[in-house]
Amino acid sequence: MIEMTLREIAEIVGGTLHDVPDPAVTVTGAVEFDSRRINSGDLFLALPGARVDGHDYAAGAVAAGAVAVLAARPVGVPAVVVSPAGQRGADGGSAYVLAHDTDGSAAAVLAALAKLARASVERLTTNGELTVVGVTGSSGKTSTKDLLAQVLTPLGAVVAPPESFNNELGFPWTALRADASTRFLVLELSARGPGHIKALTEIAPPSIAVVLNVGTAHLGEFGSRDAIAQAKGELVEALTSSGVAVLNADDPNVAAMATRTVGRVVTAGQSESAAVRALDVQLDESARARFTLRANGSEVPVRLSVHGEHQVANALSAAAVALECGADLETVARSLSSARAASKHRMDVRTRPDGVTVVNDSYNANPDSVRAALKALVTMARAGATGGPGGKRRSWAVLGEMAELGEDSVVEHDRIGRLAVRLDVDRLIVVGAGRPSHALHQGAVMEGSWGEESILVDDIAAALEILDAELAPEDVVLVKASNSVGLWAVAEHLAPGSTAPGAGTEGSEVPPVDTEAGR
Repeated sequence: MIEMTLREIAEIVGGTLHDVPDPAVTVTGAVEFDSRRINSGDLFLALPGARVDGHDYAAGAVAAGAVAVLAARPVGVPAVVVSPAGQRGADGGSAYVLAHDTDGSAAAVLAALAKLARASVERLTTNGELTVVGVTGSSGKTSTKDLLAQVLTPLGAVVAPPESFNNELGFPWTALRADASTRFLVLELSARGPGHIKALTEIAPPSIAVVLNVGTAHLGEFGSRDAIAQAKGELVEALTSSGVAVLNADDPNVAAMATRTVGRVVTAGQSESAAVRALDVQLDESARARFTLRANGSEVPVRLSVHGEHQVANALSAAAVALECGADLETVARSLSSARAASKHRMDVRTRPDGVTVVNDSYNANPDSVRAALKALVTMARAGATGGPGGKRRSWAVLGEMAELGEDSVVEHDRIGRLAVRLDVDRLIVVGAGRPSHALHQGAVMEGSWGEESILVDDIAAALEILDAELAPEDVVLVKASNSVGLWAVAEHLAPGSTAPGAGTEGSEVPPVDTEAGR
């Protein structure tokens, strides 16, 4: 965050100072919503959560070094206080209605956070050389964000969100990490309804807008793929005439967004029409892609270190952005080839001493991402125990519910179960007692004469009992479900040392704000 006095902050957010001896005192650090992460010079965000109210931790945050608190009521220590009046259910800088926010306190604090982030970004883009890169899509946002951070680093200092900080809390929080030394601010944008992405772009207007794909994630909220496309396109609509839209040429719904922006359009994909293109894509025994990257009339080889063929599209979008920012093709290729997965529980591939490979992709799941993960699983299995084409490792898919699919949930889960059979996954363990899990299991059973190859269990403990008893050396195990299912525990049990889930709101993609918010 750029340095600001408490008086300036109060003016920006429309708040009043309480228990502040000197309004000229300056916030020199970051804005934090978790009191356990406070450092000297920070501003503490007292955010009311579903079960924990950040106001209760205000005094502790100041004792830990916070200059003041941004709050919805006086807290007995230096604070900038914003009024909840009129915030409940209103936009106010927050595109989401928080179910627990009965008095509008959370909405007021989030609205103030948005205003503060907007003021900070506006100063940095006006007075400095900050380039804001926004990324959205039904899947792949976080992986692409991680790739972008690594391909842009050779060009200057980069700020990017940890995990999936892409909602009305994480987005402005990330924007406020940028300071005068930051050259690139990479931001994820998520949506659970029309207008959500538009609201986020008003906090940090993008210089470059990247749209990856239009899939079926959050279909329950939007109702149709066309509605999802309409919402995702709000990102490119936020560009000015000097901006650049990077669009996936292989997704017709994304390519059609070229007519919705006044910015210059750059296409990326495997289509012949793509300006930044991948040719001759091949996968190795670990489902890592190698291909020829073509752009601006030149070609260079790329060998990705991240897993899954779907990463090719993510890499092409990252390459397009880096080239627009001034990188040369060779540097982009080197950066892509060395880039690693930086966020937890996303195609985190670990091999145990006994040769068992665990693919932890348990952070989230929708039909498109599950299909991509299953394809990566069978690619690894078909490579054989020695990494050659002659053998075949036994493949396991431990799957749970894909949330937020609405009335299409049963159909989509049935399709995934059938796909697992068609891809020749050896063993399928479906975790969950609900109707979607039953549909996934039943789809597998109905697709083929699998017998007990597909097993439906009620909980994680039952899945682990089967895996502990039957998993053999050299097997490959995919673990994937929506984050709420908690299947990361399976991956952590099978391959200890896998990253555990973040505390508090870290990694939360959607509100309500998690229970640890404001601690």
